[in-house]
Amino acid sequence: MSDKGGGHGGQAAAGSAHLSPARGAAIRNVVLVGHTGAGKTTLVEALLTSVGAIGRSGRVEDGNTVCDFEEIEHRLGRSVGLAAAPLLFDGIKVNLLDAPGYADFAGDLRAGLRAADAALFVVSAADGVDGSTQLLWEECAAVGLPRAVVVTKLDAARADFDEMVLICQRVFGDGVAPLYLPLLDDEEQVGGVIGLLSEQIFDYSSGERHAVEADPEHLELIEPSRNALIEGIIAESEDETLMDRYLGGEEIDVKVLVDDLETAVSRGHFYPVLPVSAVTGVGTTELLELITQGFPAPGEHLIPAVTTPDGEPKAPLVCDPDGPLVAEVVKTTSDPYVGRISLVRVFSGTLRPDTPVHVSGHGMALRGHPDHDVDEKVGALSSPLGKTQRPVEFAAAGDLVAVAKLGHAETGDTLSAKDDPALMEPWIMPDPLLPVAVAARAKSDEDKLAQALSRLVAEDPTLRLEINPETHQLVLWCLGEAHRDVLLDRLATRYGVAVETVAHRVSLRETFGSSTKGRGRHVKQSGGHGQYAICEIEVEPLPTGSGFEFVDKVVGGAVPRQFIPSVEKGVRTQMERGVLAGYPVVDLRVTLVDGKAHSVDSSDMAFQTAGALALKDAAAQGGKPALLEPVESVEVTLADEFVGAVLGDLSSRRGRVLGTEPVGGGRTVVRAEVPATGLARYPVELRSLSHGTGQFTREYLRHEAMPANLAAKVIEEIGE
Repeated sequence: MSDKGGGHGGQAAAGSAHLSPARGAAIRNVVLVGHTGAGKTTLVEALLTSVGAIGRSGRVEDGNTVCDFEEIEHRLGRSVGLAAAPLLFDGIKVNLLDAPGYADFAGDLRAGLRAADAALFVVSAADGVDGSTQLLWEECAAVGLPRAVVVTKLDAARADFDEMVLICQRVFGDGVAPLYLPLLDDEEQVGGVIGLLSEQIFDYSSGERHAVEADPEHLELIEPSRNALIEGIIAESEDETLMDRYLGGEEIDVKVLVDDLETAVSRGHFYPVLPVSAVTGVGTTELLELITQGFPAPGEHLIPAVTTPDGEPKAPLVCDPDGPLVAEVVKTTSDPYVGRISLVRVFSGTLRPDTPVHVSGHGMALRGHPDHDVDEKVGALSSPLGKTQRPVEFAAAGDLVAVAKLGHAETGDTLSAKDDPALMEPWIMPDPLLPVAVAARAKSDEDKLAQALSRLVAEDPTLRLEINPETHQLVLWCLGEAHRDVLLDRLATRYGVAVETVAHRVSLRETFGSSTKGRGRHVKQSGGHGQYAICEIEVEPLPTGSGFEFVDKVVGGAVPRQFIPSVEKGVRTQMERGVLAGYPVVDLRVTLVDGKAHSVDSSDMAFQTAGALALKDAAAQGGKPALLEPVESVEVTLADEFVGAVLGDLSSRRGRVLGTEPVGGGRTVVRAEVPATGLARYPVELRSLSHGTGQFTREYLRHEAMPANLAAKVIEEIGE
């Protein structure tokens, strides 16, 4: 880091050089995370510009940034997908991964975390830290991912770097401390930074970076922050004598402090805060020094567990370019001209073009990704800079590469040697909980819609596709409304399929409220054989979950034996069609007690029809048919301060709260049973209620009677 002293002139030339394939020790994989609007994409532009990887920085507002290259990103003015942007600094290849900040695109965020070995938390000096960023910090802490904090938008009207540091220390916890402080120029704008360890000023006001020694006035101002930083570094040092020496008044050598700082950052024990102005470039070199010198190389980061496709454990992997090939598809996109492009992180071995590999995908069948094990040939390899693909000869362990035309590989799949197949432990993906029912706008689009949806599912493991056999609706389960809008936009613009959304129908049930009798008479005469079947049944409701029972109590051959199964089949068919609002009938005992037949005109189909008519007649003759709605077990985890609001909201959804339980860290779990009809928009509304701190799960419990007034409304809507 620059606190070792010295400058970095000539980095532009290095950064603009063609990026040759790199090996593990000379690679850093870093994901940029933070809430929407914090400035992640703009920061990537500044870093690329600072090393000459691009000629000038683009602007999100102008739609010309490297990482926001999709048309919908230009229209929305925010990132909706993970994008890679490599650069070269001091001989080290830095793969920057720009992750979307909006919660609806958490799938791409998780992919970025999987592909990276460290994370930069980007926060705005004017806007603070939101609840979702705090949750993400805790998630990274749980897996020991090294982190640093970058404070952006230093020149905004409400910007306050010192206040933001205090907020980060309060929200993120111990080990968070500034490594540099911003300095104002003559026009009261941030014109440089001062290193707390080196006590040097790095001045950017002239448009170039110049290092000068700090004067006594500055040294006096930074002394409290410098002492706090040194104490934080020493607390993480492996040298147990260092603290005693420091407290005893000994001046600790800066090189010792920097070495200990780099070790603590690399191991995820210390989290430096850096001020960076993406507009002026202030702090970009200091940030790149932290990334290349403080963040771990791929070989220092634990590789996920690996098994055979059958689930048998394999030896732990190491980041060795000469080891067995194991790589993972972290993102899949479809280009109308190039075809499918897979962004792949190579964890072990070396990936080369035109090489056969084994593709394994398991554990995602419920989301529309059937388990598969296939062999296919790797296409061309390239280093992606946003949408630009630059050919490379190979990708060694630790690197990221784009692979063209992998026809079967989907996001989350493992690529391995054909003769030594492997399967990587999957990463955690959020469950899609917002249902969106869609239909092709034109009959001619139905086949195109099916093909387009299969491609979207292959790209996005947070999307679940359901064809509901009861409501006959095609349902996309999404993470939120923004996720839905992007999916629908891609269907229209990328695949040329026009769809419309329709009201999502919950899978209701019907049942009988009381015992009753019914008579089915199907008698028709026409030329030739007629149709003759009469049956009489008794109907009894059964306890919830009992299913269907059919009892034969016919005596005297009133219904010939060969037609009794026909009556049962007719009853079952009518149960599937419903007797009230078109929903399946459940929990019923039907007893066939009598009937009549004709020696010539009776038939299997005639008694099926009579059985169906008998059930409909029983419903009309006092069976008191009622609607049943699904009830789900819901667990909401959120910050303590929002528990009251969520409890009230669950009650308004006719939910029954079963209890609350504190889980530590200022968070509480709320358990409740809620009718599914009240959960249609719950992912969106919970996010608003909890200020982004709430997460929930839902699981089907049972069906129970719907209130009469709501049932009447459902029946009325169906009648329309």
